[in-house]
Amino acid sequence: MDESIKAKYQPVIGLEVHAQLLTRSKMYSSDENEYGALPNSNLSVITLGHPGTLPRINRTAVEYAIKMGLATNCQITRDNLFARKNYFYPDLPKGYQITQDKTPLCTKGHVDIRLSDGTVKPIGITRIHMEEDAGKSMHLAGETETLVDLNRAGVPLIEIVSEPDIRDADEAYAYLSEIKKLVQYLDICDGNMEEGSLRCDANISVMPVGSTKFGTKVEVKNMNSFRNVQRAIEHEIERQIALLEAGEEVISQTRGFDATTGTTQAQRTKETMNDYRYFPEPDLPPVIVDDAWLHRVQSELPALPQQLYARFTGELGLSDYDANVLIAEKDIALFFDELTRLTPNAKAAANWISGPVKSFLNERALTIGEFPLKPQHLADIIGLIDAGKINHSVASKQLFPHLLEHAAQSAAEAAEQLGLLQQADSGELEAMVQQVLDANPAKVAEYRAGKKSLTGMFMGELMKLTKGKADPKLANQLLRDKLEQA
Repeated sequence: MDESIKAKYQPVIGLEVHAQLLTRSKMYSSDENEYGALPNSNLSVITLGHPGTLPRINRTAVEYAIKMGLATNCQITRDNLFARKNYFYPDLPKGYQITQDKTPLCTKGHVDIRLSDGTVKPIGITRIHMEEDAGKSMHLAGETETLVDLNRAGVPLIEIVSEPDIRDADEAYAYLSEIKKLVQYLDICDGNMEEGSLRCDANISVMPVGSTKFGTKVEVKNMNSFRNVQRAIEHEIERQIALLEAGEEVISQTRGFDATTGTTQAQRTKETMNDYRYFPEPDLPPVIVDDAWLHRVQSELPALPQQLYARFTGELGLSDYDANVLIAEKDIALFFDELTRLTPNAKAAANWISGPVKSFLNERALTIGEFPLKPQHLADIIGLIDAGKINHSVASKQLFPHLLEHAAQSAAEAAEQLGLLQQADSGELEAMVQQVLDANPAKVAEYRAGKKSLTGMFMGELMKLTKGKADPKLANQLLRDKLEQA
């Protein structure tokens, strides 16, 4: 689509994110909450809604939801009621879903996202409410029947509903990234979109630039990655603009995203709230969040991504890029945070994490929790480099690999055992510099005739002679002094 046409319209986007909570049991029963179990094995009469059975609230799920509310700057509702949301589908065994309607647990919050130009934009959170998941319908190729696995039915969910503050696909991606980081830092959800533990629906409309009236909203589902959320939003914006430019109406409907074609297809016209026939859940008492409970949950909150970002950029002086790379994964961020409390050289610490450490982990498909070295090892390596006892090249190519295999040793012990400590005696080093020059008289003459680029060749020969143990700064200075002598 021509950019001049797109520029006439303003997209308006709101996201609904469902996060499965990492509890041991389901939301309203003691059935196991386990991904990958044999189909229809984690079920009981309570999950199936048999007559005479009663649900019971999972207290841990409530605490996880409160944590997310606090992390997104929400107000916490103290008196919480539950409701039945009625719809009939093969994967909903009771014929209704127990959710929250009038009293969502968390309201009026916001998440800050960082845009490509470095500015920070708050995205409002309308509500976060608790509910249970449905089962999973499976349509196998070539089969006319639908298979249903009800293991997921009853799994605790929080639904995070944003305000329509997002204006393009890139902002949506940044918002989803922040939500994923938050649930992972809080240890309440693994954030795996491929396995369905984090799912996103996008509400998209367009309106003429300058208008204050939102256009007709379309909901897009079936997006299993952040990139597909971006693609679906980009396609839907263009589809809606094309309809308006042709004088047609945008119909309020639910559409599915086809990752193969990058397009959306109509699934059904959008239900109204009346279609769900909400009414209070008669079998569950209110959940009261008192001051003591709220304060305890608040005291258990870990350091969150933006708090670590502020420390890394402010207190430690890292760049925006370095800080964002480090906070992208919780365990990496915490490892780095501990490392910087052991060494004053934060930039070197960041370079070691982003370079040798991540390369080692990526090559072996390991997590930082499986990394054989402790932060103290890296702090000691950085200390040896900063003290001029070993150069970075030798540290990364020889000392670091050795320590990975011999983690019981300290960096200093290993460097001494391997004979890696730098030649720091200027008299001895000066003699070696003279030895290199005496062995290359023709090159010395070329240098003194103006070919200064030969410095690198001389340094290479000197490093060979010292087996890489020469202090590069001192060696370079002595070499230049000798070469400049008439």
